[in-house]
Amino acid sequence: MAKEKRMWLIKSEPNVYSFDNLIQDKHTSWTGVRNYGARNNLRAMKIGDEVLYYHSNIGKAIVGLAKIVKEAYQDPTTEDKNWVCVDVAAVKKLKTAITLEDVKSHPGLVAMDLVRLGRLSVQTVKETEFDEIIKMSNE
Repeated sequence: MAKEKRMWLIKSEPNVYSFDNLIQDKHTSWTGVRNYGARNNLRAMKIGDEVLYYHSNIGKAIVGLAKIVKEAYQDPTTEDKNWVCVDVAAVKKLKTAITLEDVKSHPGLVAMDLVRLGRLSVQTVKETEFDEIIKMSNE
């Protein structure tokens, strides 16, 4: 049986931790998530899962690709055992950033969590959505 392919989208404000920071650092712990839906998504992530990196607030665009390199563990920024983090590694910067407006105006992406659940910082991405984002970024 084929392994289930999982894809995600994580958000960060570029003035706090940009994709360029991740490229420079090579990998980081994705800490500080304090939303139950986002936490449940972190818990579901597996090593090798693909990740779209989204700049929120400033830019509002998907700018890079990353991957999960360490599965959920206790978030070191809190003593509360309910909160977890994962480790994320940079893969590559997208050739062309895909803005929120690009996503909203694309018929195949209007149901994406990025549109429907705008404030959720860790989101699921369907394989068809992921593939379309990659295609758009290479055009």
